Amino acid sequence: MLYIVSIVLLIAVLIPGIGIVRNGSQSWIGIGPLTVQPAEIAKVTTIIYISALLSQRKSYERIVQLKHFVILMIPSALIMLQPDFGAVFILVVVVLIVFFIAQYPLRLYVILISLGMAGLVGLIIAAPYRLKRIEAFINPWADPLGSGFQAVQSLFAIGPAGLFGHGLLKSRQKYLYLPEPQNDFIFAIILEEVGLVGGMGLLLIFACFLVFGYRLALQCDHVFHFYAICGLTTMIAVQAGLNIGVVINLLPVTGVTLPFVSYGGTSLLVIWVTVALILNLSNDKRKE
Repeated sequence: MLYIVSIVLLIAVLIPGIGIVRNGSQSWIGIGPLTVQPAEIAKVTTIIYISALLSQRKSYERIVQLKHFVILMIPSALIMLQPDFGAVFILVVVVLIVFFIAQYPLRLYVILISLGMAGLVGLIIAAPYRLKRIEAFINPWADPLGSGFQAVQSLFAIGPAGLFGHGLLKSRQKYLYLPEPQNDFIFAIILEEVGLVGGMGLLLIFACFLVFGYRLALQCDHVFHFYAICGLTTMIAVQAGLNIGVVINLLPVTGVTLPFVSYGGTSLLVIWVTVALILNLSNDKRKE
């Protein structure tokens, strides 16, 4: 039911007058003074729903595999219509990792990767701005005041910081230079203020979160809880890796927030709800 509700929300956000457009994406629904981002909700519900289906013993039949694929593709297609490539990337990668943990046949990955590459080429052809993002990723200095502006300003924040940074609250780039310093590019500000040492400390915290999440999953007796905890933990780790990769110019700009750190909204709320789900599922054995 939660999966169905999230699909309804993804459809509603595409309706003119209901969906709110920000930065070229129609990804939010206004509820009074609040806004909701259905894509963030859909990531969690899809992972949980697929985990529940994988816990059934018929997961390896071809018709069931097709059902899993359709369940993944419906929210992915609706999110791409907004468009929000970052959310789709996280959802698809996490579900594929869960499939791998569930010992899906390797030929399935060949098919999905082939379809994904074909779809990526189609998306680039359909929207030329995505090609500009790739070009800006390869050489942001070619257009430092246009498509490469965010990447260049992020590197300006990181480069001079050194090992220990300029000191807390002493960032210069967050003052009208680097766009979205409180959201997508907050890791650049962290590196500018506390340097490489502080940035590595934050990476260590995310690594510990991933390790402890998988440890909780391995302690579960119920197969559904095992898959769900693995998927939800991986979702947070992949999102953190994608955000950090963008900030240090290892990946093209995608507009993904840094879990637990970026400024509030639906993304932060969903991250904390995800942690609550992980803890609740891991504690179920103790209750029994």
